[in-house]
Amino acid sequence: MDKRQLIQCHDRIKPFIHNTPVLTSKSIDAMVSANLFFKCENFQKMGAFKMRGAANAIMQLSKEQRQHGVVTHSSGNFAQALALSAQSLGVKAFIVMPKNAPLVKKNAVKEYGGRIIECEPTLVARENTTKQIEKEKGATFLHPSNDDHVILGQGTACKELLELHPDLDYVFAPVGGGGLIAGTAIAAKYFGKHCKVIGGEPFEVDDAYRSLQSGTIETNKTTNTIADGLKTQLGDRNFPIITQNVQRIIRVTEEEIVQAMRIVWERLKIICEPSSAVAFAAVLKEKEQFSGKKLGVILSGGNVDLNNLPF
Repeated sequence: MDKRQLIQCHDRIKPFIHNTPVLTSKSIDAMVSANLFFKCENFQKMGAFKMRGAANAIMQLSKEQRQHGVVTHSSGNFAQALALSAQSLGVKAFIVMPKNAPLVKKNAVKEYGGRIIECEPTLVARENTTKQIEKEKGATFLHPSNDDHVILGQGTACKELLELHPDLDYVFAPVGGGGLIAGTAIAAKYFGKHCKVIGGEPFEVDDAYRSLQSGTIETNKTTNTIADGLKTQLGDRNFPIITQNVQRIIRVTEEEIVQAMRIVWERLKIICEPSSAVAFAAVLKEKEQFSGKKLGVILSGGNVDLNNLPF
């Protein structure tokens, strides 16, 4: 994936996405002893960066494929993104969601016209149910993170950030399925000036950290994290991009995620979800390393259950 493809992708999806704001905070800068620029994808349509990749992926389908609809499995944000993108483009969307997905995310999928099929909260159940829908409906499967068109779409968030601030030293992004950080790495490579990409990941689901150590895609035995959007694992499309272009991944505890989330709410006066706070938690964890630097932080989304806040 190259610069030209990323530019074409961005031009294609612009009518369907927001160019989200970049916020700063003097008090946060003082806390970290660096200049931070928060790319606020919590202000994106449907409340998360995933609108970008979903719109691009659907727009790349043939007319016949669009007629049969699309299907994905997601715990929340890609579910909403695909449902809304499909609705905007006049395409049916079948969404396989685990039974324990946050109610706020299920309700949003329904609101955007998505047809929900519930399954057990395991990756095997999600994949098997999705295959069943593909077979029954003839729908095209779109992976939430391990798809070239999705990866390019997600990369447009960092592209917008670097077009405003081309001299960033680092960009931090949360790591779940790997689509956002892979797209971020592509954007940093072509639009940054020696800009390095660092991932933030919960200790409880540190498969990406271990994958970079071992050189092969690792899995998680448990997914006991508040960051519900980061419970998925890397794939064969995004892993090579991450291996080649992401400098490293910083792991954070559940307490550090909650603390970072709280600071964003208190100092920036905006809502971000736990998964979204992980990148900022990584900055806070090793702030001495980044003193005096210009740091971009992708705040990936704001779809939080207000009845179930961690503070």
